[in-house]
Amino acid sequence: MKIGIIDHKELRVYQLAFNAAMTIFDLTTNFPAEERYALSDHIRRSSRSICANLAEAWRKRRYEAAFLGKLSDCEAEAAETQTWLDFAINCQYISPEKGEQLYMTDLQLRDIIFHLGEYQDILGLKQQ
Repeated sequence: MKIGIIDHKELRVYQLAFNAAMTIFDLTTNFPAEERYALSDHIRRSSRSICANLAEAWRKRRYEAAFLGKLSDCEAEAAETQTWLDFAINCQYISPEKGEQLYMTDLQLRDIIFHLGEYQDILGLKQQ
């Protein structure tokens, strides 16, 4: 008998989002002190929120509207994270290369999240 994904932490998209959030956390520890409650806080929160919303989406997968709503929240948080990355790059808190790497990771996340909603049947997320 084949056992599918049991926990949200097994989802590749969750792992990618979690690793990106941890990278962002590490980078923001070097931001200036005056950004502690501004840019650092915002980018940390939005990147972590992607993971939290993916976990919630997974738990709500039996209910299509709730599942898709949480995926939409994930996409929005990924877009917000990209905006904060733009500020961090322009303020020269992170290198353009590192910013581009994280930006591309967020684009990849948004693409995967978008397609999760399209492939509910294949993933076994829709009730029969």
